[in-house]
Amino acid sequence: MSDREFDLIVFGATSFVGQILTKHLATRGTDVRWAIAGRNADKLATVADEAGVDVERIVADAADTTAMRNLAERTEVVASTVGPYALYGSPLVEAVAAAGTDYCDLTGEPQWMRRMIDAHQEAAVASGARIVHACGFDSIPSDLGVWFTQQRAQEQFGRPCTSISLRVKAMKGGASGGTIASGLNLMEEARADADLRKLLADPYALAPVDHRTGPRQPNVSRPRRDEASGEWAAPFIMAATNTRVVQRSHALLGRPWGPDFLYDEAMMVGGGVGGALKASVVTGGMGVFGGMAAFGPTRSLLRKIVPEPGEGPSPEAREAGFFDLRLYGRTADGDRIRTRVTGDRDPGYGSTAKMLAESALAFLDVPRSDVGGGFWTPATAFGDLLIERLEAEAGLTFDVL
Repeated sequence: MSDREFDLIVFGATSFVGQILTKHLATRGTDVRWAIAGRNADKLATVADEAGVDVERIVADAADTTAMRNLAERTEVVASTVGPYALYGSPLVEAVAAAGTDYCDLTGEPQWMRRMIDAHQEAAVASGARIVHACGFDSIPSDLGVWFTQQRAQEQFGRPCTSISLRVKAMKGGASGGTIASGLNLMEEARADADLRKLLADPYALAPVDHRTGPRQPNVSRPRRDEASGEWAAPFIMAATNTRVVQRSHALLGRPWGPDFLYDEAMMVGGGVGGALKASVVTGGMGVFGGMAAFGPTRSLLRKIVPEPGEGPSPEAREAGFFDLRLYGRTADGDRIRTRVTGDRDPGYGSTAKMLAESALAFLDVPRSDVGGGFWTPATAFGDLLIERLEAEAGLTFDVL
């Protein structure tokens, strides 16, 4: 594809996270040929001016299939921030699958990922397009954290972990309107579709067609004393997406961690009576929000009081944000390993934008002879290469404790 005009197009550069991503590329420094795209020419000009970059600005609407096809055919890689993806992302995925263009995004919407995989896997394989969803906080720290843990377990014990539990040790960050809109859209879809509710409950929902069964997976859905961390644990809202991505990675790799591999995620909230109380409060709060989001009248009320799409944490809040995740692995012989993944910015925006940027750039260094066309995950498409990039350029760390 050396005759294509660009190496990378950032689609949705005027979105909240798209603006942060554009600034990251500008300050990071790169010799790739890149452009920014969105549906509003004036806003694109403002984004370029504020980032201090002189790159081409492409006006294209996500609903315009011709524009999406033209965009896909002009570049080697597209990084998309245009969500909710279930509402706005499908024409672009269809276009890149047909054009043989590599693609990554920030979706945490498992129902949409499943639709795209089932609809366009064959086209992507045929064209050579490599498509990687969930290249932000959903689900790079989880997916690459498990990958990293398994590599270290193989080195230390000569065998992989048959179970891994990820626990959120600490996290600080705000929510943007775009992320909340995606969540509310998912709840609206699920409310009206019993088959979708069944899909969302399936831990193997994103696995390849011939790997959509497996052992019953653990699921932290209520307060509990946690064997892995020794503290009280509460549900983690992103587990429903992250666990599915990890199980897809395991299947795409050929299930090297064993047919009975188990994986779960939760939040660590402390020990003793205080931890039990906090776990109950966190669980109850999630239940209240989920209940309000599930019903039309209260969902409409939520839309009025939460941030609008395009709004999000201030620069100061993003700078002050961070995350600290712990992974607890155990082999079939009882050997144990603990690892850690950290990030130096607000997880959903400051850190997520850098993760997406580095994923997009990583495509340019992964030979097609190593990774061919199809729908991949961060771990199976990039592996150690992306870990190295994230540690060097995006403020993440991966280490053994």
